[in-house]
Amino acid sequence: MEIRTAALIGAGAVGAFFIRGLSGTLGDNFCVIADGERAARLREHGLVINGEQVFPNVCSPEEAAGADLILVATKYSGLPEVLKDLQHMTAPHTTVVSTLNGVDSEEILAEAVGAQHLLHAYMIIASQRVGNRIDYNLDAPGLIYGEKDTPEETPRTRALGRLLEKAGISHRFTSEIQREQWQKFALNMGNNLPQAILNVGYEAYVDSEHVRFIHDRLFDETIRVAAAYGIKVVYDENRHGRVRPEARFSTLQDIDAGRRTEIDMFAGVLMKKAAEAGIEVPYTAFTYHAIRALEEKNEGKIR
Repeated sequence: MEIRTAALIGAGAVGAFFIRGLSGTLGDNFCVIADGERAARLREHGLVINGEQVFPNVCSPEEAAGADLILVATKYSGLPEVLKDLQHMTAPHTTVVSTLNGVDSEEILAEAVGAQHLLHAYMIIASQRVGNRIDYNLDAPGLIYGEKDTPEETPRTRALGRLLEKAGISHRFTSEIQREQWQKFALNMGNNLPQAILNVGYEAYVDSEHVRFIHDRLFDETIRVAAAYGIKVVYDENRHGRVRPEARFSTLQDIDAGRRTEIDMFAGVLMKKAAEAGIEVPYTAFTYHAIRALEEKNEGKIR
């Protein structure tokens, strides 16, 4: 099995991680899905990725139908909008990979195209987008992927690994993809959300016992919900040394830029799964509503 054609849905801060490498490796057999004004902007202005201007091959969903690989890198809120196109693009042999860092994007996509097409994955990168400029850390672990139902490598995981290796894109296969997805989810709950409420850098988790308290409670609630679904999440005591003290993660970046956040993918999903399991998550509920209120403030709905 070889991946000879690929398409990317979502050329934002995460999607840009794949564009240069896949463009160079697959040429015109790789494209970014866009239409209308978005397609026109990409063709005219391209993207500036880590300081280099890139003009990716742009195509419509119809033109990308039947691709061997489809990477879904939209915002969580944009998932429902791509499902219809994804259905038309997905052929019997197509592998679909979601780069979203929640724990339910594969469930959403599977309802549209069937679980057999989904290869579970998540991303570890630090990236930021301002206009059409996107910067990310070159030493990032990148895409971590694996099969939900088997710890073994399969023809499609090996094919994906060969493609990413050839393209120079950081990647890693894991035999514990669901556990690792939940572990990353817990880190996002604990690291991403408190700083978004408080407008502080990452060093606040080290310097302030009060910020750390909020972090720990959100992490604890995520551990309990994960356990209810048979997933073991552990507390990472060594996390602080691996992050820049001034780091501002994606939720705070969205608040800073006046954008809608992905709070539904984080706290919203945890609240839903907690309710289904009969678990109370009061700190998560407070955090959800606090960030929703910040969105309303950004939008001028409250003062």
